[in-house]
Amino acid sequence: MTEVLFYHLERQPLERVLPLLLEKSLARGWRAVVQAGSEERVAALDAALWTYREDSFLPHGSAGDGAADMQPVFLTSGADNPNKAEIRFLVDGAEASDTAGYARLVYLFDGRDETALASARGAWKAMQAQGHDVTYWQQDEAGRWVKKA
Repeated sequence: MTEVLFYHLERQPLERVLPLLLEKSLARGWRAVVQAGSEERVAALDAALWTYREDSFLPHGSAGDGAADMQPVFLTSGADNPNKAEIRFLVDGAEASDTAGYARLVYLFDGRDETALASARGAWKAMQAQGHDVTYWQQDEAGRWVKKA
């Protein structure tokens, strides 16, 4: 079964959390795919990953860049996995249509958005019902991620 993690964003926006999680995934030797809710969001994440730190960037691409199979991180609004990623990040209410082939799925959702919370709760129940190992993470006062469930 696929390990499924839910990250409840309250203290930092997606644009600050996602790059750090992607860096950790790449350090493990994993390829990653990030599924956003729209092509506009894919474009915004693309820009954010190039500029999130002054001294670094995350190598990534999307459908418009070509050579998707060569990208360590692939951004999409669809269910595709052209870079054969081991980990899939789901943002902006994106839902996993297929968990096969992934070591891990990561749902990142805005805790201040009631629609995002409802979507995450639905995904949690669905993933549990399918028998996946599901965990819930929330940031503490110091900004560290703490496993809550």
